[in-house]
Amino acid sequence: MSEEDSFRDAMADVAPLPQKRVAHAPTPPVASPAQLERREAALGERKPRVDPNYLTLGEVPLLHPREILEWKKDGVQHAVFRRLKAGHYAIEGELDLHRHTVREARVALFEFLNRALGRGWRTVLVSHGRGERSPTPGRIKSYVAHWLTQVPEVIAFHSAIARQGGTGSVYVMLKKSPEARDAARERHGGKREPSGLNDSETR
Repeated sequence: MSEEDSFRDAMADVAPLPQKRVAHAPTPPVASPAQLERREAALGERKPRVDPNYLTLGEVPLLHPREILEWKKDGVQHAVFRRLKAGHYAIEGELDLHRHTVREARVALFEFLNRALGRGWRTVLVSHGRGERSPTPGRIKSYVAHWLTQVPEVIAFHSAIARQGGTGSVYVMLKKSPEARDAARERHGGKREPSGLNDSETR
């Protein structure tokens, strides 16, 4: 018998050992930004978002739909306020808040005033309506009147004359930007603007 036959006879009763299969861990799926945000919120790791819009959403005193709005900061000259009241200043921008909810009006007014300040506008017109047919008459008007007193750059406002909306609209006077004040001083040789107007608070 050959060596090969002898080896086969010797190995005839030997059973092969079972092979172990190595289990590979599945690759975890990549979490989407929304899933990560939910996970952070669940773990208390989510940083609170800071809303730059500081205008209140709390309750404000309700005004009569046809009440005249009039307000000015100390330092605004009476002559300037009278001209604003009479509609004598050019309107450089307008915002219409008709058919807005309080939340929508809050965002729209905040963005509009920031845009106006960025463009150097001094007098703008905000049409808030009177809401006489709404369940809460004068609601948006009341919020607008309150919000305008919260904006540091608003120095005066007054309900518009009849042809520009009357008590359904309001003229808003904005503070002159530092850049505009510097430009005015350069035009007048470093002096205040003529006609006794206050650089910081009037036109």
